[in-house]
Amino acid sequence: MRRAGRHFLQIPGPSPVPDRILRAIDMPVIDHRGPGFADLGNRVLEGIQGVFKTRQPVIIYPSSGTGAWEAALVNTLNEGDKVLMVETGHFASLWQKLALKLGLQPEVIETDWRRGADPQSIEDALRADTGHQVKALCVVHNETSTGCTSRIADVRRAMDAAGHPALLLVDTISGLASADFRFDDWGVDVAISGSQKGLMLPPGLSFNAVSEKALQANAQSALPKSYWQWSEMIEANQRGYFPYTPSTNLLFGLAEAIDMLNEEGLENVFTRHKRHAAATREAVRAWGLQVQCVIDSEHSPVLTAVRVPEGSDADKLRSVILDECDMSLGNGLSKVQGKVFRIGHLGDINDVTLLGTLSGIEVGLHLAGVPHQTGGVQAALDFLKSNR
Repeated sequence: MRRAGRHFLQIPGPSPVPDRILRAIDMPVIDHRGPGFADLGNRVLEGIQGVFKTRQPVIIYPSSGTGAWEAALVNTLNEGDKVLMVETGHFASLWQKLALKLGLQPEVIETDWRRGADPQSIEDALRADTGHQVKALCVVHNETSTGCTSRIADVRRAMDAAGHPALLLVDTISGLASADFRFDDWGVDVAISGSQKGLMLPPGLSFNAVSEKALQANAQSALPKSYWQWSEMIEANQRGYFPYTPSTNLLFGLAEAIDMLNEEGLENVFTRHKRHAAATREAVRAWGLQVQCVIDSEHSPVLTAVRVPEGSDADKLRSVILDECDMSLGNGLSKVQGKVFRIGHLGDINDVTLLGTLSGIEVGLHLAGVPHQTGGVQAALDFLKSNR
């Protein structure tokens, strides 16, 4: 049976794709070896540097973000290398599993999944590594499973304070273009991202921004790589091309996405996301529920993970909301499965979109019988009215 109105896709990615980007993708396929393609290639390769806030190369793969994780590791490390990894949530855990499959040796700093990476714990671990056996530190900038961000600038300061030469690898798959990210200023060596979050594209593109230090490590890396090889990509990219078939039509969409971000202004994009995140937390507090993230300075502007009361099932709530309101919310993953639901407020959304989302959640809380107080939508509305 047909359902009237739009489906509310309020998961923390993939985010809804704006009409402008859909129209840009809907172009005839062009010859990716032809003389006209270089214009598109150069446009996106230069434009994406501005989004990462870097002058360094940004490599674009036709893959998911997981592929860009693998590319970051195999291009900088060697079999048996130790890597320090902070388990801030589900996706940090998946990165650890990938490292193990590649023959690396992860050393894990565990957390309670209610905060980002702790710079002091990182500094302590690196100071203890007097022989500099750790070759890379891997941190998730915005942990999509928990709604906690890691303060990457503070992480870099902790590494410098420890005097440790490890590479800094940062997953900003859900952070890029929604939360402030400064590759050059923060001293990141490899940044990993994907197309389907703040960039507002469908899944299918991933990215590695790479520092000069990372390129030097690449020259010494002996892990097997072919598809993920940086050097072949960078060589072809210098002419606006790719060494193998790129996702041509997604690149048209990427060019449009970069234009949209620049038209709004990246700082305005970040402010909009922080404002919507704050309004969402006002609603959660009014409902009498808890936000998963407990550190004020680490609340994600991308999503809010909400804990349901003991005895309630977050997945049942999500199912009721989908059936009754035609809205998708993010589920809890691994350690927090059934305990949290995740509200995505990233990408191309405005106040009315957010208020519609929160209204659907308040209806769902009532219909699912989750203990709560009413007034969450009104609390968010009051916040938005007084914080223009």
